[in-house]
Amino acid sequence: MVKWALLFPGQGSQFSGMGRDIVDAYPAVCEYFSQADEHLGFSLSKLCFEGTEEELKRTEITQPAILTVSSAYGRVLQEAGRRPHFVAGHSLGEYSALVFAGAVSFKDAVRTVHLRGRYMQEAVPEGRGAMAAVISDDAGLIEEACREASGAGTVSVANYNAPNQIVISGDKAAVDRAVETLKGRGIRKVIPLKVSAPFHCALMEPAALRLRAILDHITFLDASLPVVTNVDAAPQTDWRVLRDSLERQVPSPVRWIQTIEFMKAQGVVRFVEVAPGKVLSGLVAKIFPEAEVVSLSDVAALQKFLET
Repeated sequence: MVKWALLFPGQGSQFSGMGRDIVDAYPAVCEYFSQADEHLGFSLSKLCFEGTEEELKRTEITQPAILTVSSAYGRVLQEAGRRPHFVAGHSLGEYSALVFAGAVSFKDAVRTVHLRGRYMQEAVPEGRGAMAAVISDDAGLIEEACREASGAGTVSVANYNAPNQIVISGDKAAVDRAVETLKGRGIRKVIPLKVSAPFHCALMEPAALRLRAILDHITFLDASLPVVTNVDAAPQTDWRVLRDSLERQVPSPVRWIQTIEFMKAQGVVRFVEVAPGKVLSGLVAKIFPEAEVVSLSDVAALQKFLET
């Protein structure tokens, strides 16, 4: 039997019109959009189907929108009897993975990620933070540059995305200093990211504390299959560990390279990314070039996958 994993995307995969095709093709998934509208108190479905790119970029909208679309695709896979050996999600995508694995209800997840987005946005005053993607496979050099730049403020690795793509995050002054250091040591390409806040660094601690109060009032269950968490890059099914991981991931780096490498070591050779977007498919191809990567970025791809 071919071992496979199901991957759920995070922030940055959104686009205007997302979700409309799966609602048209599988009316039963309308339930997710209806629940989101009801529990959020505004029409998330309208924003997904008709919203502008600018509206969808708002973190508190982006996060529940991506969760809803991903969960809809996940439900179709479940009803077709497709059960992966592992599930994982990139940052926000971990909530979609937990919904798929039955560890948390969709209604609790959609309300939580809406507040998570708001808390992360409000944790740092606008203009104070920054993020930058470093195109290099020398993680040690990047970590060292962050440590040396810490005199100017908080800065650390936020995302170990792929062997040649590591993202740093923190106070703008410290990020700028780290970038200067890296360029001085031969790193030729560093790309400033257009983000609304410096995610996955210590500046997000206030957001994590506020999120804890929400997580404490949610019912968690043991997962029905292993969820490889961002913070530890290890499989978990115990609800207590999974709940704790959601809080810890906010100020901690996303260990996506380690997540994929763990599953590779367990014999996983097929990685299937659900909608929206194809970001994770590209990252997996860089981490594990020999893997079979399937992107279910639209209904046509989903139906083709179900036919095989």
